[in-house]
Amino acid sequence: MSAPKLLTVSNFYDSHRGGLEIVAGRLARELAGRGFEVTWLASDVTAPPCAAGGVKPQPVHVWNAAERRLGVPWPVLSPAATRRLWRAVGEADAVLLHDSLYMTSMVTALAAAAQKKPLLVVQHIGAIPYRSPLLRGLMALANRVVAAPVLSGADQVVFISQFVSDYFGRLKLRAAPRLIFNGVDTAVFRPPLADEKAEARARLGLEGPVALFVGRFVEKKGVGLIRPLAEARRDITFAFAGWGVIDPAAWGLPNVRVFEGLAGPGLAELYRASDAFLLPSQGEGFPLVVQEALACGLPVVCGDETTGADPRAAPFLVGVDVAGDDAAAIAQRLSVALDTALADAGADASADRAAFARRCYAWSAAAEGHAELLEGLIARRRAAA
Repeated sequence: MSAPKLLTVSNFYDSHRGGLEIVAGRLARELAGRGFEVTWLASDVTAPPCAAGGVKPQPVHVWNAAERRLGVPWPVLSPAATRRLWRAVGEADAVLLHDSLYMTSMVTALAAAAQKKPLLVVQHIGAIPYRSPLLRGLMALANRVVAAPVLSGADQVVFISQFVSDYFGRLKLRAAPRLIFNGVDTAVFRPPLADEKAEARARLGLEGPVALFVGRFVEKKGVGLIRPLAEARRDITFAFAGWGVIDPAAWGLPNVRVFEGLAGPGLAELYRASDAFLLPSQGEGFPLVVQEALACGLPVVCGDETTGADPRAAPFLVGVDVAGDDAAAIAQRLSVALDTALADAGADASADRAAFARRCYAWSAAAEGHAELLEGLIARRRAAA
């Protein structure tokens, strides 16, 4: 029997450097290694990966004004892209869709239903409590009129954290949902060996205690909350790796450093050069960067909801209430939490965090769980044909 044809759909390729896209790319390659013939359809906003590792990229044209202007990643498919996505669904034996909230989600779900193709949705995010009432309202509306129908119509739903699972817990789904945490590459993201940390800090020009943020520089990631913290804590260097509509370099603070274009081993070196990880985000479930930080042995300061995303990880996380409009009070809470984290940056605690990540977030287990679900969906659809 020929290899099953799997279509993976996401808004962007992993060159976009968001956690969702990085997961989509790695999962596609893992599934290709497990016997699937994988096509990865995503927008042409950033460069597609080379056709390697058994994954064939299929970029489509979109309009991405919402992300450029507001930091909201909601690309709009062109008519040609919509037709191409519809055809790609028809050519597949099964479809794996990353997240349910977008135009790509709607078109993919409609195409799968119309052409009777098994659809598995990996749901990464729940509600994002934007500070803007308009954006909060749009998010709530989109979850009701877009995400809920896509998830309810899917043959199988996978949640990547307990937080996201709880948020959508009232939906009536076709099959019992599965909770499968994202994997992390623990061969790349690992604690420093011997003099690696000192050497990395020298190469990167970092001195003193270093608190690291990794992600897009947008409101939902909590980047704006770090500014008053950095202003108050001149004794700490705040390193930022990523890009977005907020520019920490423009704050004019001597203890802020911005690193662009890092990924894979280069990003892992920055983790190893740091002393704590800081991500005061909301509504994200369990971001991949938290798992990467743990795999590198770093203590993590995060929004308090993230501490409930995986109860097993809670002992390794310092949760902070980052809700509300009192930026000064939030900064004070983050400052106290950061001191707690920095005090727990010793070698023994670092080794415990890294061992936990290796044990609980291996890509092999995550990919195997998705492969079993997809194989079951394809077998049932073929038996019913």
